[in-house]
Amino acid sequence: MKQHILLAEDDENLGSLLTTFINSKGFQTKWTKNGKEALEYYRAFNEKIDFIILDIMMPEKDGYAVAKEIRLIDRQTPILFLTAKGLKEDKLKGFDVGADDYLTKPFSMDELLARIHAILRRTGAKSKEEDGTIKIGAIAFNPDKSILYLKSGEKRLTTKENALLSLLAKNVNEVLDRQATLRAIWGDDNYFNGRSMDVYIAKLRKLLSEDNAIEIMNIHGIGFKLLVK
Repeated sequence: MKQHILLAEDDENLGSLLTTFINSKGFQTKWTKNGKEALEYYRAFNEKIDFIILDIMMPEKDGYAVAKEIRLIDRQTPILFLTAKGLKEDKLKGFDVGADDYLTKPFSMDELLARIHAILRRTGAKSKEEDGTIKIGAIAFNPDKSILYLKSGEKRLTTKENALLSLLAKNVNEVLDRQATLRAIWGDDNYFNGRSMDVYIAKLRKLLSEDNAIEIMNIHGIGFKLLVK
């Protein structure tokens, strides 16, 4: 299974060159051309993304803003910043919002590839089997197929159930921010969407109750945590 890279780069020539090069090295790349487009793609396909490359200076939303919002709901997927700036303050800001590394333009393609491989080794690959299945305690979950494998049989999840469980599984034993989750899945963190999400959380709790070691905890005033004991 090819690792999926989300690239956000507004420079047409560089974006095209990076996409062609990265794909030639065995990855699958989605190239977005501004911060808003990158976030929209992330919200729709976050469970399939293994690595994120963000240019700092982009229209709509800059790389810092994109990384900050992603980190509210995803602390695991590696983020590499690309920037023409080399100031120490800019690098510190990048790490502060959750970057794993920083590459200053101009850079060589070989250096970029080496950074990608090094970060993936350091952060660890996602816990997926060959067919994309994730283990949550004794329960198997395939987000690509929207299927939960229970002792009682296969359960096909709805789009919202699948997206919500994917985020929880990606942040297992970590707190998932409520408002950021609403924006990521429902597109808006209003009251009515919040009530809808609570219903889906209750449904997932019921499904996962088959394994006593799994619990979806409410973290008052913050969000949720998928706890696997």
